[in-house]
Amino acid sequence: MIALLAAVLALAASQTSKGMPPLQKAPPTQRVAVGAELYAEHCISCHGANLIGTPSGPPLIRVGAANVDFQLATGRMPLEVPGTEPMRGPPSFSRDQIDAIVAYVTTHGGAGGPPTPTVQPSRDLTRGRVVWEDNCQQCHGATGYGAVTGFGWIAPPITPATPQQIAEAVRVGPGIMPKFNEHALPQRDLDALVAYADTFRRPDDSGGYSMVSAGPVGEGLVGWLVGVGGAVIVMLLVGETLKR
Repeated sequence: MIALLAAVLALAASQTSKGMPPLQKAPPTQRVAVGAELYAEHCISCHGANLIGTPSGPPLIRVGAANVDFQLATGRMPLEVPGTEPMRGPPSFSRDQIDAIVAYVTTHGGAGGPPTPTVQPSRDLTRGRVVWEDNCQQCHGATGYGAVTGFGWIAPPITPATPQQIAEAVRVGPGIMPKFNEHALPQRDLDALVAYADTFRRPDDSGGYSMVSAGPVGEGLVGWLVGVGGAVIVMLLVGETLKR
């Protein structure tokens, strides 16, 4: 095993020196071996040997490739403070290293969950908007900038996510987000949703004061302050006028 890992690391180093991405052409067994090494170094303390989990982290049995890829590619894992909500950040691993960890997890009991989805953004933005309003807008906001949801969790902004990451989140349901399998959200709807979500990167800003980051709580507060406050002021003014 040690000799195999040494050979894999030597192969990766030689490929890097030639300008080739590590493990790009490595056999599956070598990729799994590198994934095992990375898992033992960065993941085993929380998720345990044999993916059985620990008090600091859940088991990874039957989590699926999409879940592992999403958590690693968005920098949510490895988690710095166990028990806290994973937040998006810079990935701790390269693309090839992520693929290696995914290969290791799925070959050691992590298979069976949602596979890595294939997404082809469509041009049906109307359908995508309907899917977004029916399933996503309540938490992520009308323009995808996110908001605070129930139980203190945060629905993150959509704009930093790639189409692949959005599709993975839909299928695996990270955190308290519900998961949507192909029966609940067919591939056609997923492709349309990803295409519509991509429009949030290029908003049609007509000027004025933007509240896109406030979320429903902030918008409701402004509604109370401006609407109810304005009504109270009008009533006071009318009362003073009648007294005269």
